[in-house]
Amino acid sequence: MKTVLITGGVRGIGLAIAQAFQKKDYRVCVSYSKDEDSAREAKEQGLEVYRADVRKENEIAEMFAAIGGVDILVNNAGVCLFKQVQDVSVDEFDDLFAVNMRGAFLCVKHAVPHMIAKKSGLIVNISSVWGEVGGSCESVYSASKGGLIAFTKALANELGYSGIRVNTVSPGVIDTAMNARLTNEDKAALVEEIPVGRMGNGDDVAKAVLFLAENDYVNGVDIPVNGGFSIV
Repeated sequence: MKTVLITGGVRGIGLAIAQAFQKKDYRVCVSYSKDEDSAREAKEQGLEVYRADVRKENEIAEMFAAIGGVDILVNNAGVCLFKQVQDVSVDEFDDLFAVNMRGAFLCVKHAVPHMIAKKSGLIVNISSVWGEVGGSCESVYSASKGGLIAFTKALANELGYSGIRVNTVSPGVIDTAMNARLTNEDKAALVEEIPVGRMGNGDDVAKAVLFLAENDYVNGVDIPVNGGFSIV
């Protein structure tokens, strides 16, 4: 049985990805940082739940030691920030990059030795449409997610010869708690810009991740899951 780890996997997109792998009979491990209620519900669903702050290497190392190595790593844990650039504090900038970029780096660092030893593995970094095209008032968030796409391409080149594939999935406007700040009017305006005529959901993203798990000749790509939102 293959083992998959989804960071930030107790709610939203991460939980949808975890549930999709669970249906495929994977050993599914998920991590969380603070949301104890969602963690408890994830455990009740049969997921292996680990508390680990992705910003802290010691906690990441302990988690991987407890799991015993993973075949698939999904770097989903992330935070957003909606502010004009001049209003972003240095602390906010550092914390956002610590979660979105350093967290992915640390998980990759600790996942790769096991994968290299097996000469196989898959890493999927969850980016964002804003990492592809940039979002107004989300410049720092966009930069962190764009960094994930560049990180993915470099890793795919570096690790492919060791049998490890690395890809990115970039969701568009997804109906999750991260977008709870949007009013109904905001959501309606966004939907008007999406060619398929609706917001996405966690299952849409999960299907893309499963595709990458099932097609072993896809490496170094970014898959947009946005209903055509990024078409220019």
